[in-house]
Amino acid sequence: MGKIAIYPGSFDPVTYGHLDVLQRAAAIFGNVIIAVANNTSKNYIFSLKERVQLLEEATSGMKGVKVESFDGLVIDYAHLKKTNVLIRGMRMTSDFDYEFQIALTNRRLAQDIETVFLMPSGPHSFLSSSLLKEVAVFKGDISSFVPPCVAKALKERLKK
Repeated sequence: MGKIAIYPGSFDPVTYGHLDVLQRAAAIFGNVIIAVANNTSKNYIFSLKERVQLLEEATSGMKGVKVESFDGLVIDYAHLKKTNVLIRGMRMTSDFDYEFQIALTNRRLAQDIETVFLMPSGPHSFLSSSLLKEVAVFKGDISSFVPPCVAKALKERLKK
């Protein structure tokens, strides 16, 4: 322990699956920076500022966890933070091809950066932010998938 790891992602919105992976990473590395990506090519339901705020609220009781946002390549952000460990969550085998491609690209661009894949526990292994947003649009109960602050924010955002 004592090493800093970076857990990058869009977190639009953060789910219990994300938090499960985060807790596992914090137990291994001691300190984790949740790096909220600002990818201008994506259409987010929450702004960057809102995603950071929701993550700060959802992780407020977690020791060794810090939430920040970043622009650009995650490998450049890792170098800026003086760490060489990236955390990636892998839910199902369907994630493998995409995550493997990202990890190999990052390694090619920065050989000193290592990607560690962590799987969420069984009850969270199928959760995806996209799926949860779709359920929320149709006013389904998402309270068992996301922290209360996220459920409330999604309900407010999707009011018609």
